[in-house]
Amino acid sequence: MDIPRIFNITESAHRIHNPITPDKLATLGAALRLESGAKILDLGSGSGEMLCTWARDYGITGIGVDMSQLFTEQAKLRAVELGVADKVKFIHGDAAGYVSDKKVDVAACVGATWIGGGVSGTIELLARSLRTGGIILIGEPYWRQLPPTEDVARGCLAHSISDFLILPKLLASFSNLGYDVVEMILADQDGWDRYEAAKWLTMRRWLEANPGDELVKEVRAQLTSEPERHATYTREYLGWGVFALMAR
Repeated sequence: MDIPRIFNITESAHRIHNPITPDKLATLGAALRLESGAKILDLGSGSGEMLCTWARDYGITGIGVDMSQLFTEQAKLRAVELGVADKVKFIHGDAAGYVSDKKVDVAACVGATWIGGGVSGTIELLARSLRTGGIILIGEPYWRQLPPTEDVARGCLAHSISDFLILPKLLASFSNLGYDVVEMILADQDGWDRYEAAKWLTMRRWLEANPGDELVKEVRAQLTSEPERHATYTREYLGWGVFALMAR
């Protein structure tokens, strides 16, 4: 079980696999008023930066589940590096359908809502692990401005304009599902640069080190096209945020 290898290559040097920056990740933890000992479930936990830094800074405990074997191993190493290996646990597995044995204070899916077939299904999945009065965290893209054409939407790596909502409508969709939005932290263009542009040096170094690999053509094509695509489309049209929700 693993994610497509191309992502393990392009994001192998990332600690955070979405456009949120370390400063904003810390801001989110503070905004949630996390108490020492709070239990967090993170589905699609990537390289574990959220759980590890929050365990260090706020004393939380947590479990992360991710399909990438590489990212899961990196998360375990990060926990040791920050001295929180006794507080957080990382599982290499399919987060889709994962429900915690014990109810948690915060149930999160920050940037992987495909595990529940979309936002609504992922919220339903997270709610199964959440204690009464707990907080759900959803990381999700939205349109900063509506793309004028479907081609522009595809340039943002969406299938169509209908894949995402503008921010007010995304917030309204949470309300329509019966949740109050109690906090949000939004990525900015610099955050997108840190997420996307950081891949480019990784790809270049990988190409230099792996000239005979079967994915050389794919990685070479991405490195050639991605800077212009990102600057033209994602950076201008696509937003991204983490939204804290509480059931009414």
